Amino acid sequence: MNDGYLKSKLMACAEQTQVYEKKDYSIGHRGAALMFPEHTIESYMAAIVQGAGIVECDVTFTKDRQLVCRHSQCDLHTTTNVVTIPELNAKCSTPFVPGGEPLCCTSDFTLAEIKMMCAKMDASVGGAMTPEEYIGGTSNYRTDLYSVNCPKVPSHAESIELMMKYGVKYTPELKTPSVEMPYEGDYTQEDYAQQMIDEYLMYGVHPDIVWPQSFLWTDVAYWMKNTDYYQAVALEETYDAYDFSKDEFGDHVSILLNAGVSILAPPLNMLLDTVNNQMVASDYAKYALEYGFDIIGWTLERSSSLALPGGGGFYYESVADVVENDGDMFNYLYALDTEVGVLGIFSDWPATVTFYANCMHHD
Repeated sequence: MNDGYLKSKLMACAEQTQVYEKKDYSIGHRGAALMFPEHTIESYMAAIVQGAGIVECDVTFTKDRQLVCRHSQCDLHTTTNVVTIPELNAKCSTPFVPGGEPLCCTSDFTLAEIKMMCAKMDASVGGAMTPEEYIGGTSNYRTDLYSVNCPKVPSHAESIELMMKYGVKYTPELKTPSVEMPYEGDYTQEDYAQQMIDEYLMYGVHPDIVWPQSFLWTDVAYWMKNTDYYQAVALEETYDAYDFSKDEFGDHVSILLNAGVSILAPPLNMLLDTVNNQMVASDYAKYALEYGFDIIGWTLERSSSLALPGGGGFYYESVADVVENDGDMFNYLYALDTEVGVLGIFSDWPATVTFYANCMHHD
């Protein structure tokens, strides 16, 4: 990290701090998915140990309509060993065959069948000739170390129980279904959205500590109208909105404004721009704030080393011209904090944000 105010402040903090407190500013993205298989108890525990005050379970449904934690309804072929288990591979929407590309969805299996699988790092080898070869391919900046003991795919209910045990707050994301809805003719999108909330009601979890999220803004509007879970988060995936005018932005978020939604969550790169070699708030971020939104950003530590050409990738593309080394991650955090004023930041390795939040006195 280059010398300057921020480096001096963080170094002084590191020298003086013995215990780092848990911080809601630090949000575990799929747990601590940089090094642990995402959406496993092990990944969630790593995020908790790293001081994440809020941990995410991405929610989707099984064949028997149970809710499980997976980033996508159809990612089991890359996030578990399902293709190596012949009787389960045969049930995939597209089973593995040598040289082929499988597709295995949670809706292909019952919860009990999913519990037979071992979770792993999200990766695959295209064109593989054996299932064992196919489930390799982990990026060289990640590791398979924590996959060897067969971590299991947790149910949504199990994730609630774990967070409750350790006093951690919740941000479940209702994943957009990959199957046609209504599922099997009678399970509607509204049923699915309500079922997720019902599991928090079942455990007596207060709305103050839950931030339900969705990329489908109709889900977010549904929660605002039909439940007490008022901290609904609208996830942004219209990346072109980065270049919208203020009026275009207003039209874009009108469904949210009409529903009373107050939290918007775009990818981090949409929140910043550069002026005179300094990171500053983007027009998108300024418009969001002017329209009254609080902002949560995603996702830190989801890239290779920032010192490599293009190392920051998607999440740093709006500030790539001022990013030189891994220490610039803290400059990035500082700009998101001081220029934008984000409520919190998702990270694949929450310890970094927890450290920053402790040193910069965030809750």
